[in-house]
Amino acid sequence: MSGFFSTLGSFLVALSILIAVHEFGHFWVARRLGVKVLRFSIGFGKPLLSIRRGPDATEYVLAILPLGGYVKMLDEREGKVAAADVHRAFNRQSLPVRSAIVVAGPLFNFLFAIVAYWCVFVTGDTGTRPVVGSVTADSIAATAGFMIGDTITDVGKEPTPTWEGVVISLIDQAGDGDLTIRVRDVSDREVLRYLPGTAVDTHSQSPRMLAELGLAVYRPTLPAVIGGVVAASPAQNSGLVEGDRIVLANGEAIDSWQVWVDYVRARPDQVIAIEVERGMQRLPLSIQPEQRSDEDGKVFGRIGAFVQVSDEYFDEFRVKLQYSPLEALQKSAQKTWQMSSLMLRMLWRMIAGKISTDTISGPISIAQYAGASAQIGLLSFIKFLAIVSISLGVLNLLPIPVLDGGHLLFFGIEAIKGSAVSDQAQEFGLKIGITLLALLMGLAFYNDFVRVLS
Repeated sequence: MSGFFSTLGSFLVALSILIAVHEFGHFWVARRLGVKVLRFSIGFGKPLLSIRRGPDATEYVLAILPLGGYVKMLDEREGKVAAADVHRAFNRQSLPVRSAIVVAGPLFNFLFAIVAYWCVFVTGDTGTRPVVGSVTADSIAATAGFMIGDTITDVGKEPTPTWEGVVISLIDQAGDGDLTIRVRDVSDREVLRYLPGTAVDTHSQSPRMLAELGLAVYRPTLPAVIGGVVAASPAQNSGLVEGDRIVLANGEAIDSWQVWVDYVRARPDQVIAIEVERGMQRLPLSIQPEQRSDEDGKVFGRIGAFVQVSDEYFDEFRVKLQYSPLEALQKSAQKTWQMSSLMLRMLWRMIAGKISTDTISGPISIAQYAGASAQIGLLSFIKFLAIVSISLGVLNLLPIPVLDGGHLLFFGIEAIKGSAVSDQAQEFGLKIGITLLALLMGLAFYNDFVRVLS
């Protein structure tokens, strides 16, 4: 239950921050350009908290439904405006002023992402060096010539110091034809490998893309030492404690953590007689892994324990990307641009039918990602905020009525024809926009529930 509240809390914090950033963009630019702001609301529906501040007595609201927000400006189309304030009404502003106010929301989302990535790069972003641990026989990677020990240095023209960089670059360049992968092999020679673009494109939407291509991350062999146990788990009930080293299971030697994991997974609901080293003693214990099932319905055993890893153990395979403040600003801007263009390309591939709509995530998935990233650490949570902020910026710029991009579309038509789009046309466009958003949200919720149920 504590995990649920932690996830919910992380989700609400993330959502509140990103909504506030977006709406503050509209609010700040509107006020700077002389438009009167009546209300700044985080959330919809009944106000939980409401205060008035400033010379315009602007109402600042925290509402009960946190799935969005809005800035209400003075507008003659929404009510009577005093003669003294007519010049401050949104509808009376020039086209450039109205456009600047509308585009400010998504722009602030992108600026927030740049600031978030800057914080990460100045502090130091830790990743895993992209060393190939295994290559599946007869796989796409095997056909391309990948070998155990290859270190991937570039995908196309994009440097890839970490596995995260490799995955993002593969997804970003999928569909662009065959990919040139530059590696350093175990002899420290620079070698080129070639992955067929169609194969990468086919698997780019899968969370198991690397495995489906036939690549696995190199993982050093860890001793079977318990780093901790989950409360009320089979591991805790059996008497295992942090620091115990598993040496025997049903009389068989356990010489690594992976051997122990495989042994447990293969024996759901079976009692296992184990022998552990605890300090200078050897103790006999018994444990019964609980039964779980994966996404494909395959049953496996789980005991609720994790491995002990010293800080120095992975130093050889850990990469810390840290830059000076000025260089970090350049890198964060490049990262924001890369992720923005990647999202646009993925949307286009989805519209073109090249990518399944199963990849669309809704609030449940986003909440799970928020909770998971928050548990990992502050920098991970900040990176999560950056990604979602970019997503909000890109989504809001789509030319769909109701969204900021829809308003910009109407303004573009106004600029071409020399007069505002008629009220009837705008109303019709809004109905279409609301329908499209409702369908999109319905699909996102459906995908979330399917993931949860599976």
